[in-house]
Amino acid sequence: MKNYAFIFARGGSKGLPGKNIKPLAGKPLIRYSIDTALNSPSIDRVFVSTDDFDIAKVANDAGVVVIDRPSELATDTSPEWLSWRHAIEWVNEHYGTFDGFVSLPATSPLRSVEDVESAISRLKVVDADICISISPASRSPYFNMVKYLGEDLVELVNSPVSDIIRRQDAPKVFDITTVIYVISPNFVLNRYGLFSGKVTSIEVPKERAVDIDDIYDFKLAEAILQANEE
Repeated sequence: MKNYAFIFARGGSKGLPGKNIKPLAGKPLIRYSIDTALNSPSIDRVFVSTDDFDIAKVANDAGVVVIDRPSELATDTSPEWLSWRHAIEWVNEHYGTFDGFVSLPATSPLRSVEDVESAISRLKVVDADICISISPASRSPYFNMVKYLGEDLVELVNSPVSDIIRRQDAPKVFDITTVIYVISPNFVLNRYGLFSGKVTSIEVPKERAVDIDDIYDFKLAEAILQANEE
C-alpha cells in the first residue's frame, strides 16, 4: 500500500506574514511537517504544494517534491479540498496512482510520527472513508456555549435531553485538529468535504495539536518545544 504525504502551504498568510517558513525554535515552520513525514515508516513519498518561491526552496532543500499550486487555489477563499484534488491529479500524472492520501498541514508542527502512523493504521482497520485527528474540547455546546435566541436572550447551542448540572455530566466533545487527515485519493476526487463520507478519528493530546494561525499560537508552540527540550 502506497501512502503519500502532502503538505499544503501558500505564501499569502495575513494572520502571521511569512508563517509557513517563519523560524520556530530555529527551524522553518514547514520543516516540522516535512521532517515528520520523512521519518514516518508508512509514508512512501512527500510532496509540498505551494505557490510561493521561498516555501518551495525550503521544501527543495529538504529533498521533497514540490507541486506548483495554481494562484487561483492559493487565495484566502479558495477551498483546501480543491488544492487536494489538484495535488492528487498532479501526482497521478507524474508518479502514478497511490492508495493513501495523507495531509499534514504545515501549521501543526508538534505532531509526532506516532500520530501519523496511528491515523494511517486506524483507517485500515475501521470501515471509514476518512480519518481525522481530534483533541478534547475546552468548551461544550451542552454546557457553556450559547447562541442568541432573538435579540435579547441566549440559549445553549445543544440542549441536553436531561438537566446537566455539572460540566462532567455533559457528553464529551472534541475539537477537530489540523494534525492529520488520511483519505483515499479517489474519495477526494469524487466527493467533496470531510463529512461527505464515514469519518473515524484518532485522539491527539492538546500539546501536540497546536494549530498556528497567529503570533500567539506561534509563541505557544515555541514554549512547548522549549519545555520539551528541558
